[in-house]
Amino acid sequence: MWLRRTVVCAMVVPLAFLVFRDAPVRLGVPESTGRPAVPTGAPKPTIVSRAQWHADESLVKEHAVYTGTVKAVFVHHTGHTNGYDCADAPEMLRAMEEAHVRGEGWDDIGYNFVVDRCGTVYEGRAGGVGRSVRGAHATGFNAHSVGIAALGTFGPGVPVPKALVEGIAKVGAWKLDRDIDPRGIVRMVSTNDESLYRRGEVVYLHAVAGHRDTFSTYCPGEALYAQLPKIRAEMARLRVKRR
Repeated sequence: MWLRRTVVCAMVVPLAFLVFRDAPVRLGVPESTGRPAVPTGAPKPTIVSRAQWHADESLVKEHAVYTGTVKAVFVHHTGHTNGYDCADAPEMLRAMEEAHVRGEGWDDIGYNFVVDRCGTVYEGRAGGVGRSVRGAHATGFNAHSVGIAALGTFGPGVPVPKALVEGIAKVGAWKLDRDIDPRGIVRMVSTNDESLYRRGEVVYLHAVAGHRDTFSTYCPGEALYAQLPKIRAEMARLRVKRR
């Protein structure tokens, strides 16, 4: 039974956010298990660390939990207004961290990474950018996944900056397990009945999916969701073909 609860990707205080409704997409079992040559070896992008954006480490309630290789990338948007100056992104991240911990009751910022409209990649959740840190971004699918959030709101018709798409692709290509094609389908298992899938249910998803694919939410917005094919293609381009 699907939940009819609708949420946004994040509540950001004091910045305004909007709540939308949209029918999520459920994927069936792929007809074929065949896939193209697997890309591997994406370079690590430049990442602004938590220390550099001055995360408040005193807010972190628990030590990071590690879950093994990253099988899926979930793309989100944060709900911020889009006209921000990229120089203000660190301040926006600090407000979001406080909202996630004090407002949502999470132990840290939910997303593993955040990308601003200029394409700058920021470390989100603590625990080490090179490790598989379990986030709080995709109910039922936080394990073996990475959550990458676009700083902004991307409803129908909203332009999605090319730099933002490229930034998401860079960090996604680097984090996704080298044996998984970013253009392919992956097998995941839900761990929470509050997702669109019962706990223990086997689900086949795009390796690069939107938050709405596993939860009743508008996230990552119609415009950004429509960019997922480009993000997958760019991720594949960034990886070196295995011989």
